[in-house]
Amino acid sequence: MTTDPRVALELLKSALDEHLTAIVSRRSDADPAVESAFYAVADAFEAYEDALYDAYEEVTPLELYDDSEDDESDDGDAEEDEAGEDEDQPSG
Repeated sequence: MTTDPRVALELLKSALDEHLTAIVSRRSDADPAVESAFYAVADAFEAYEDALYDAYEEVTPLELYDDSEDDESDDGDAEEDEAGEDEDQPSG
């Protein structure tokens, strides 16, 4: 069953609103409500993107943040730093 993109968009807007509410009422840096709202936004965005594509073969210009890619690039940067090959440092 294909979801109507308008319905998926409303769910995405609601998830974004809940995310903001969770951030504003955050009780600590590791508040589970914020993390839960974060993942709800990601799930709602994917549902909207799928519905949009299924209905109109269109996509948004947005991408979900994937911190596992950053972890991999951070590991590479750390290896370069350890080897003394940091490109940001002036030579000489």
